[in-house]
Amino acid sequence: MAIIITGSMLACNEASQTPASKETGKKGNKELTETIGKAKPTIKDGIMTPEILYSFGRVGSVEVSPDKSHILYQVTYVSIPQNKTNSELFIMKSDGSEKKQLTITNTQENNPQWIADGKKIAFLSNETGSSQIWTINPDGGGMKQISNVEGGIDGFKYSPDGKKVLFIKSVKTVETAAEKYPDLPDASGRIVDDLMYKHWDKWVESVPHPFVADLSGNKLSNIKDLLEGEPYEAPMAPFGGIEQLAWSPDGKTIAYTSRKKTGKEYTLSTNSDIYFYDVESGQTQNMTEGMMGYDVNPQFSPDGKYLAWQSMERDGYEADKNRLFVMDLATGEKTYVTEAFDYNTDDFVWNSDNRTIYMVSSVKGTTQLHTADIVTKEITPLTQGKYDYTSVALGNGKLIAKRQSMSQPAEIYSVDIASGQATEISFENKEILDRLRMGEVEERWITTTDGKEMLTWVVYPPDFDPKKSYPALLYCQGGPQSMVSQFWSYRWNLQMMAANGYIVVAPNRRGLPGFGQEWLEQISGDYGGQNMKDYLAAIDAVSKEPFVDENRLGCTGASYGGFSTYWLAGNHDGRFKAFLSHAGIFNLEAQYLETEEMFFANWDMGGPFWDKSNAIAQRTYANSPHKFIDRWDTPIMITHGEYDYRILASQGMMAFNAAQLRGIPSRMLIFPDENHWISKPQNGVLFQREFFRWFDEWLK
Repeated sequence: MAIIITGSMLACNEASQTPASKETGKKGNKELTETIGKAKPTIKDGIMTPEILYSFGRVGSVEVSPDKSHILYQVTYVSIPQNKTNSELFIMKSDGSEKKQLTITNTQENNPQWIADGKKIAFLSNETGSSQIWTINPDGGGMKQISNVEGGIDGFKYSPDGKKVLFIKSVKTVETAAEKYPDLPDASGRIVDDLMYKHWDKWVESVPHPFVADLSGNKLSNIKDLLEGEPYEAPMAPFGGIEQLAWSPDGKTIAYTSRKKTGKEYTLSTNSDIYFYDVESGQTQNMTEGMMGYDVNPQFSPDGKYLAWQSMERDGYEADKNRLFVMDLATGEKTYVTEAFDYNTDDFVWNSDNRTIYMVSSVKGTTQLHTADIVTKEITPLTQGKYDYTSVALGNGKLIAKRQSMSQPAEIYSVDIASGQATEISFENKEILDRLRMGEVEERWITTTDGKEMLTWVVYPPDFDPKKSYPALLYCQGGPQSMVSQFWSYRWNLQMMAANGYIVVAPNRRGLPGFGQEWLEQISGDYGGQNMKDYLAAIDAVSKEPFVDENRLGCTGASYGGFSTYWLAGNHDGRFKAFLSHAGIFNLEAQYLETEEMFFANWDMGGPFWDKSNAIAQRTYANSPHKFIDRWDTPIMITHGEYDYRILASQGMMAFNAAQLRGIPSRMLIFPDENHWISKPQNGVLFQREFFRWFDEWLK
């Protein structure tokens, strides 16, 4: 349920079935709803609506078979009426032919992977109430449950020989009040003695641990916790998953990622490491000791002689350059492969030659595939174009990658390694896309106030007519260090904004990756500084066009983009006629003491507000949006989720209250059951409807 406030309201699968399926109707006393599958939305005049946006199938995990002949992948479908999603498994040949849906169930199937040399498929399913490992034949038959782990499994990998399973499970680390005082069984209070008691959208009462188990006759046995008795995360919450763990090719070693810190120490540091766990002896060794930033996502070379991983250099800087490192496991020698490459390594995969790595990197507004030679350290671009490649896997003489753009959700592509030519093979959303009219996406380079050239994406409405005059929206990116690339979003969808008759201006302002470290790092300690001038430079340049009505300009964004919206509301000199901020920081002093990851606040804000001798920090807090509330004179809408422990909902409530007390036309949309994002389908549609209702009121 969401609450809108305005001024007036201050107030069991059959093994033989192919594909695996489950009947609708009743099972015992439980009423089963219709299985959520591919949608067939009604499309009028080729224009995208929120309902159409939520009709797209969302392509997830992509796994290439051991012989490279087939591709296993996951698609998630959405039901607005049921207000939930459903993930299913599919298989096709590596050229995209002979597509087959493996599962049709009312449960979630995810984390699919090939096992038994491609003769079987393993995956996670919540068929029995918790997420457990199941297997199925590639023809869709023989579905069996393998694990029965209390509390469920969050991710897994079979060992190379198929005799063991590595999996992730939550381990309780906090004693509840009722456990501490058995005579108070209904006591709900949380007793807190240290920092890091909340994280993103959870109270920290458990942590993920890696476990290894023997696989005996389709059952798990001899289960061991790799961090037995240790209160640390592995992988690291909230975003780390099975990609932060890896088997060595000989199955004797498990590499895992962990930041072995808790409480205040954890909240002040980003220093994680890659650890090796000897499966036979149980001994653990820190392989990246002395490397002080994030070290994550280990991958062994096919011959087991090298380890590659992503590494940041500086402790406390979560947006530092994501470097590609390789270690010679015989000598311990480390090679900084991307030293001469001024961009991040976002994802990577080893080639079979044990020398080449294919990696995903964001460069100048798009995310492309690159080839890295670990000996010469030469980085070569492989693809180009107005696209984002978001994952990469090794096929048979090809790369298998997911690709998206502002005009298309993620699909699977086969990429020729020699030429970089990409061929779509999944076509999950072709039926919908063929009936939609997308607006043109233009690449513009705009001169900033300090003489730099800034890439700005401009998205035009479908059937754009340069003789007409359109309202425009300035899109402010979050992060703050997150490139405005050719992204596809189910909330901040720029084509959706364009479909509603708006020209969208999306600048890659200061503080974003993909334009070199100097451009990225300028924002730290300069909130409210040059990056805000960049925003104004972008909207000023585009609003000079004869087809833009400079009297109908709006501004919107989320997280740091929400902060930007609040800040611009007090510093826009009459440019904008309406604002909308989601999950934004309104009061920086309060944010410093409300947030959880203090390393982020210390690095980006410069330190605590009480340190009067810290000039950088004092400049930051002097630029807090709440300091400019006396200048607010423009209608503003605020949205926030109450499960947001990163930027508390109180930030949004403060902003709304301030606007109301100032007599500014304002509206607030509060989601009691959402976090920093909006994940529930009906809430997502509600957000879109209210977004355009608000801007249409003031700009049309």
